[in-house]
Amino acid sequence: MSGPATHQPDGRPRGRGLGLPFPGQTGPTNSIVDVAGVEVGAVTLVRGDGRLAVGQGPVRTGVTAILPRGRAGFATPVFAGLNSLNGNGEMTGSHWILESGRCEGPVTITNTHSVGRAHAASVRWLVGQAGPGATDPSWNLPVAAETYDGYLNDINGFHVTEDDVVAAIDGASAGFPPLGNRGGGTGMICYQFKGGNGSASRAIEAAGRRWTLGAFVQANFGRRELFVPLGVPAGRLLEVPLPGPLPELAAPVGGAEGSIIVVVATDAPLLPHQCARLARRVSLGLARTGSIAANGSGDIFLAFSTANAEALSDDALAPGRLDYLPDAALDPLFEATVQATEEAILEALLAADTMTGIDGRTVHALPHGPLVDLMRAFGRM
Repeated sequence: MSGPATHQPDGRPRGRGLGLPFPGQTGPTNSIVDVAGVEVGAVTLVRGDGRLAVGQGPVRTGVTAILPRGRAGFATPVFAGLNSLNGNGEMTGSHWILESGRCEGPVTITNTHSVGRAHAASVRWLVGQAGPGATDPSWNLPVAAETYDGYLNDINGFHVTEDDVVAAIDGASAGFPPLGNRGGGTGMICYQFKGGNGSASRAIEAAGRRWTLGAFVQANFGRRELFVPLGVPAGRLLEVPLPGPLPELAAPVGGAEGSIIVVVATDAPLLPHQCARLARRVSLGLARTGSIAANGSGDIFLAFSTANAEALSDDALAPGRLDYLPDAALDPLFEATVQATEEAILEALLAADTMTGIDGRTVHALPHGPLVDLMRAFGRM
């Protein structure tokens, strides 16, 4: 049986469609949009070929937008928490999340040199929601995060515009999210295969009730020899060409450093410190795939809860009750976070296509057939 949890809308198999034995029960789409209210949009920019001409291309980049409560609920914050496994990266608004325990507005993810535009465009979008006749000043500090796509993309050409970011936010929906070479993941590299966007979800039970948790990753990290999906040393055994060297960088092989941004969403009622505890467990999902959080890798994670909308008010006395799970009931969410992160990273690799970018540099996709053969050889299937 095929569906969005096992196959992409174009019919291509996802990990579970290939028979990979990921643990845990997924939601209907096996993605972050299984958490009710979450919407995801993307703008993908692919233009030109051949030699790099800064400002002209080739262009291999984009932007992804995640709205925790969708466009209809943009004005209501969510309780949130953060974790930085390695800080060689950027996530704007993070200090306010650490201070206040809540995340406000859209979350955007793009390339390193476009993160400022993503932040500015998000503010512009939020201000615009007040309408043309608004006179009251507003205060906005949205989240914009990044990973580096300069191996394939003319990153110093600043091709992501504010209009692109606004279009990604306006185009967000609860439909199947953009995986692989789309949005902010367009030019990304993971374990020196073509990387990009990935997502997975889990349906879990905690404190006697059913909840959903989803993870979304922009995966752009890892050295090939470290890649161990489901414990199989695939990075050392798959005969796939590595990206070529980058003599102008300290990293000896293209794409060997990079970064990863992970966003975890759940409808389980959590307090900010509990969201931060989920964000810390993302690191374990990375480790399952082989990550060592390299010196040049910015590994930054955000987790939020869509519950308690009534309680997140700026009124003098919050009008609604505040629900939360006891800390002793969080283990199923910890497990779901680790599992969904691990699977989302694999989904980014499996959804990505081989890409050629600036100066003819090519990054090859993770091959499905040989990966399945390895899984069988190691008794995983």
